[in-house]
Amino acid sequence: MLCQECLEKLELISGEVCRLCSRPLGQNPYQQDGMCLDCLRWEENEAWSGVLDRNISVLMYNDYCKELIALFKYRGDYAVAAAFASLLKHQLGTLTYDLIVPVPLSPERLYERGFNQSEALILSLGKEPAHLLARKHSEKQSKKSRHDRIHLPQVFQITQQTNLSGKQIVLIDDIYTTGSTLRHAAILLKEAGAKTVISLTVARG
Repeated sequence: MLCQECLEKLELISGEVCRLCSRPLGQNPYQQDGMCLDCLRWEENEAWSGVLDRNISVLMYNDYCKELIALFKYRGDYAVAAAFASLLKHQLGTLTYDLIVPVPLSPERLYERGFNQSEALILSLGKEPAHLLARKHSEKQSKKSRHDRIHLPQVFQITQQTNLSGKQIVLIDDIYTTGSTLRHAAILLKEAGAKTVISLTVARG
């Protein structure tokens, strides 16, 4: 789905990465037990420890990736979903799961964009999205600081009283930045009985 020229502009994540969020560690001194500093902070917080079992990201959020995500997310180019799905396909194939859940948009944001980019990725992967979560309307995440994102009140709700006991869930989203959005989604799924929640995202911001 991507030509050589575009592939060369994208930066695939490789080498040593944080075992929880896929952030490349390399020579980064700020790491411990295979985790980056951000993940250590999350795991040291009793309320959030173990909520998200792991995030897998495929691309670094470089300038070209940022451009493609903006084209997909804010300028309505649905076809970009197929290009990203071609990169996610292998990683999804390595996972064991029962349900694939898109990170939902609020009705206002969905109207604004025309489609949910997370759902578009799942459909482009040839899978059926499980709509277990709904989102309350809130200010755009991209406008919030890291502190604000981490200390957000719960922005999601479970849409149906589904018994997720023992289920293995894959959450799909376009980008992992602070991990706050995905953890807010994961905590509800865990409270509903999910055994594991792994997120698969296009880029690691």
